[in-house]
Amino acid sequence: MRATGTFDVKLTPQPADGYADAKSLGRLTIDKTFHGDLAGTSHGQMLSAMSAVKGSAGYVAIERVTGTLAERAGTFVLQHSGTMNRGVGTLALSVVPDSATDGLEGLSGSMQIIIEGGVHSYVFDYEVAGAP
Repeated sequence: MRATGTFDVKLTPQPADGYADAKSLGRLTIDKTFHGDLAGTSHGQMLSAMSAVKGSAGYVAIERVTGTLAERAGTFVLQHSGTMNRGVGTLALSVVPDSATDGLEGLSGSMQIIIEGGVHSYVFDYEVAGAP
């Protein structure tokens, strides 16, 4: 199955500490609101690394999504892994296995994020084990 829509996102940098200096290594909180086939919110955390070479960086993140997908309500966790190599990016987002609850139990899948003209959208290819 495929879900599409848009989302609003707020990334909030966290203070520097002994683990993240907020310059080359950063930590941010994530707050999203999803619209479209997936309707809900998410909260999570991101760790980022910037290199001395412009356009090269990486990040990992975990976010818990609470919402409705295909008329099924519940939660699930998305895992992110992104790399930018001199301006060329790769990004992988997938549902953490067995993380879904309630009506979304058995959910698996992967999500693409598209950013065009300042608008964030998603394409979520998924399945729910045992769903008709």
